Amino acid sequence: MIDVSDKGIPKVKLITPRRFGDSRGWFSETWTKPKMAAAGLDFDFMQDNHSYSAQTHTLRGLHYQAPPYAQTKLVRVARGAVLDVAVDVRVGSPTYLKWVSAELSAENGAQLLVPQGFLHGFMTLLPDTEVLYRFDAPYSSEADGAVRFDDPMLGVDWSIDPAKAILSDKDAAAPAFTDFDNPFTYEASS
Repeated sequence: MIDVSDKGIPKVKLITPRRFGDSRGWFSETWTKPKMAAAGLDFDFMQDNHSYSAQTHTLRGLHYQAPPYAQTKLVRVARGAVLDVAVDVRVGSPTYLKWVSAELSAENGAQLLVPQGFLHGFMTLLPDTEVLYRFDAPYSSEADGAVRFDDPMLGVDWSIDPAKAILSDKDAAAPAFTDFDNPFTYEASS
């Protein structure tokens, strides 16, 4: 059994699988294709990634993959906690430039489904955090891109002073949204 809830932007879903516990600990099915398809979440995931962040306030994002390598992502935390963020950048979307966030942690077991056409990023809330990502398209260095995490046009509330964010060189050099050559458009059926 799973709980699937909307995050305020169509197709961005918070998925919380049920945990079955006993004296040994717990067990959870994090993704079962037929059950998810029955819930309207039918994706052919083909790549799994695993990241480790040693320090609190490590910020990864805001990232995207341009078409034809655009990716739907399913994100969950194996250890620690993150603030996970998705920003709708599909030109013409009724929720264009709106963002949502969710706290994902090893404790709550929640997962965030981030559709194609969204910028995605997360910030660690605890040290030694491990994040697992599942994608429906393979990584392509030619399609890889980023937008500045603290861009005022997007207005994402990370709940920290941006100067305290620990960034990679790539994310520190990410362009402003106004310099983003946006490859995403909204289709009413998407």
